[in-house]
Amino acid sequence: MTYRRGTLIVLGCGLALVLLSAASPAVTAGYVKGRAFGSPLARGLYPRASTAEVDPRVKPGAPTAVTTGARLQAASGSREIVYKPMPKTGKKYELGDGNYVVYDFSEKPKMGTVILKIQVFNKKGDQIMPCLIKGRSDMPSMRGAHDSGDVEFKLNRKNDYLLPVNIVMPGDWEVRVTFFKDGKPVFYGSITFDV
Repeated sequence: MTYRRGTLIVLGCGLALVLLSAASPAVTAGYVKGRAFGSPLARGLYPRASTAEVDPRVKPGAPTAVTTGARLQAASGSREIVYKPMPKTGKKYELGDGNYVVYDFSEKPKMGTVILKIQVFNKKGDQIMPCLIKGRSDMPSMRGAHDSGDVEFKLNRKNDYLLPVNIVMPGDWEVRVTFFKDGKPVFYGSITFDV
């Protein structure tokens, strides 16, 4: 029995095999090595030595975009983002421009939704609202599995910045906060807690 290139064979239980012709060794080599063109590895989402192993159109050693944890690197040479650990709830944390922040939760973090409150103060101790704050919650041990994405904090009448954090399972959690002033990020902080 002969098969044409691209023939789909259903193996059962939802599995399928696509037959590729020997006329395209670069493509079949990618599948043999476990790296298909459609895989996240082939699209440059995970680090590897060279993209030439998967895609013959890319020169060996060519830079690829890599995203891991608190680091963001791109082929353009953008700087590395480092999220500074912030102290426990209720403690002052200096922002560097004379202002400081204090954060707390509406209740002890537990399963469900808990509200993270950030207050910003000036040198005199007066509460101010000088910037925009975005937060992103996730579990560091399962990075990306419960990622909320960037969510803007809301201001209440007391000028507190509020962010609902949805805790879906017990374990270690992290909220990464980014402070923006005039549309540019000025501070990256990391708030960690256990449930």
